[in-house]
Order: sequence, then structure tokens, then C-alpha cells
Amino acid sequence: MNNAKLFVIDYTLHGDPKSFVIRAEKMDASEAWHWASCDAGVGRIGRFGREHVKKTSQPLAEKFGIHAVSWRPA
Repeated sequence: MNNAKLFVIDYTLHGDPKSFVIRAEKMDASEAWHWASCDAGVGRIGRFGREHVKKTSQPLAEKFGIHAVSWRPA
């Protein structure tokens, strides 16, 4: 059974507010930072869900202008 839920992730990219909805089984701060970096074009998404990809960390995302990442259930 799929336990995925919808989450809204808000962040700023070079001062511009951005927001998107994602379906995930769990969400926490590190996941939110990784998905915000993917939305901004910085992070990498694994292929087919089986490939293990190193998550983008908050300090690395901040180097590329991503700030104020927050998430909430949709």
C-alpha cells in the first residue's frame, strides 16, 4: 500500500519566493532542503526511484541562493 502524502515546500531562490507540491512518504527538514534544491535545478533526482543519490544539504543549497525552506502538509 502506498503511504505517500502531499506536502507543500516553500523557499526563496535569490530572493524570489517559490513554492511547489510534492508527493512523498515522509517529509522533514533535510528532505525539504533537498527537494527545494531539485526544484531550483541544483539537486539531482535519482532515476526510477532505485538509484541512491546523495541528498543536497542545507549549506550546499544556500551556496546556490536557496534560503528559507519550509514545508507543510497540503
